[in-house]
Amino acid sequence: MVRIYSVSQITRRVRDLLESNFGLVWVEGEISNYRKQSSGHHYFTLKDDRAQLSCVMFARACAAGSPTALGDGLHVQAYGELTVYETRGQYQLVVTLVQTKGLGVLQAKFEALKQKLQLEGLFDSGRKRPLPKFPTRVAVVTSPTGAAIQDMLNILQRRSPWLRVLVCPVRVQGAGAALEIAEAINYLSERASQLAIQVLIVGRGGGSFEDLWEFNEEVLVRAIHACSVPVISAVGHEIDFTIADFVADVRAPTPSAAAEMVAPEIGALANHLQRLRAGLDRAIRQALEVRRLHLRQHTVSVFLREPLRIFQERQQRLDQLEGRLQAFPPAMLEKLRIRVHQLDALVQALRPAQAIQLGRGEHQYLQNRLVTATAARLGSHRERLLAAVRHLRLLGPQQTLERGYSITRDSRGHVIHSAAQVRPEDTIRTQTRDGEIISAVREARVP
Repeated sequence: MVRIYSVSQITRRVRDLLESNFGLVWVEGEISNYRKQSSGHHYFTLKDDRAQLSCVMFARACAAGSPTALGDGLHVQAYGELTVYETRGQYQLVVTLVQTKGLGVLQAKFEALKQKLQLEGLFDSGRKRPLPKFPTRVAVVTSPTGAAIQDMLNILQRRSPWLRVLVCPVRVQGAGAALEIAEAINYLSERASQLAIQVLIVGRGGGSFEDLWEFNEEVLVRAIHACSVPVISAVGHEIDFTIADFVADVRAPTPSAAAEMVAPEIGALANHLQRLRAGLDRAIRQALEVRRLHLRQHTVSVFLREPLRIFQERQQRLDQLEGRLQAFPPAMLEKLRIRVHQLDALVQALRPAQAIQLGRGEHQYLQNRLVTATAARLGSHRERLLAAVRHLRLLGPQQTLERGYSITRDSRGHVIHSAAQVRPEDTIRTQTRDGEIISAVREARVP
């Protein structure tokens, strides 16, 4: 049976085939039909002498930083994903990076991957972890035969002889080196607790841009990002930058500098401990002197030399109090007892709870009176207001018109009170109960 596809189905299959077979590609050609939309998106066509390819570069890719200003007639190399715009049924290149011809493929790949990882947040400073101040074990992932490892070992041994170093030998240059380094990082990350690793150094000595390229590979960069312990990137010289530097927790300008960051100098630690010891000695001497003064004061004290004297004085004081209590007149006690009974009777007579209840009743009575008086006053004012409204209606001009009278005004709307106010040919308006009469004056007679 022959299968019949819809337009959407066949277009989607073409897109899937195109994306799975090409994916990210570099395309070289001349820009034509360039236009930039208000949204910030760029649309253009790449063409050569035989064919053309529709391209779109979205505003997000432009914001990430494109070193090339686009325009018609420019010969460029564009990097992006080949896909299908299903609405129009045409294939196109979704561009993420544009460079003028001749900048170099490696540099362009560097910029493209850097932009991609930056958008994913792998370079965010908020995820950077601090290095331990006094690590006991450090792992180093580097070449076992390079000068970098010898320099680092010498510095670590000189500055921190107690520090244990675990060297994980890898290739740092050539095809497959990035994957080898990444696997070493993953291995150490998974066994960091078991191996007591507290910090990891990844790096190599200096070289050309091509020599250092393995540290720009995505597999290595993501391994650094996923590492369970802080990572120091120590690649090349101070002027060299790789993507591993951006994603690592700390970037060291050189491998030697990385070793200095990890290992505290034994001499500086000794001086610091000496200062702490001197401070502790001073504190102990001061505490001993204070205790010695207290002991001297107690030694010369009369009570410490004659402890029985303290007991005798306390006993004498107790005898005095007992005598005063026995000498207290019984009549005075009876007088105080009677006074207490009188005060208790007075409190019972006043009955404060009853007084509070009476006060509450009076308050409620006054409140009710206030509400009633307010309502009455408002009612009185309301009646007066209604009466005034009725009088106003009776005396108003509308009531006069209703009774058969009229009001005559001149052309400016002024009420005419006298025939002397108008002249022949003037236009006047006469308002009656149900309308208005407009007329012209033929004659004005004044008696």
